[in-house]
Amino acid sequence: MSLRHFLVAAGLLFLAACSSSGSDDAVTDGNGGASGAGTGSGQSAAIDQSGVDGVNGLQVQAIDRVFFATDQYDLDASAQDTLQKQAAWLKAHPSYRITVEGHCDERGTREYNLALGDRRANTVANYLVALGIDKNRVSVVSYGKEQPAVDGHDESAWAQNRRGVTVVSQ
Repeated sequence: MSLRHFLVAAGLLFLAACSSSGSDDAVTDGNGGASGAGTGSGQSAAIDQSGVDGVNGLQVQAIDRVFFATDQYDLDASAQDTLQKQAAWLKAHPSYRITVEGHCDERGTREYNLALGDRRANTVANYLVALGIDKNRVSVVSYGKEQPAVDGHDESAWAQNRRGVTVVSQ
């Protein structure tokens, strides 16, 4: 079972375990969320019991990130599909803003990776805007190689670190 399928299954189990009382629970949106890689924001926000309507909604649904090929910032079909799901979620939740983070693997200079991360973040942001998300709800930041999702020095780790992550906030 792939990690993505596992995370989707875990999210569904989480949803099934939640009661439908309608009360809000405080959930920390810090490191180590449902996708296995934190956003680093350290913010806390109230979300509803369904677990998908609050700031963690995209993360719980395992659609908060897209991946890129080495030294690339174009979106493949899988990334486009994920971003279409993000856009649908964002349209259903118009009060939330997003920050798109651009990340790279450990190879290359700091300067090169910051520039590549910026191109990746902007590619994701522009695609979401093209899908109808108000550009005033979207900001971008590049972390280059400074915040790897996975530690490691091989293609498996690098592939998971070449990503664009959509972080939802109030």
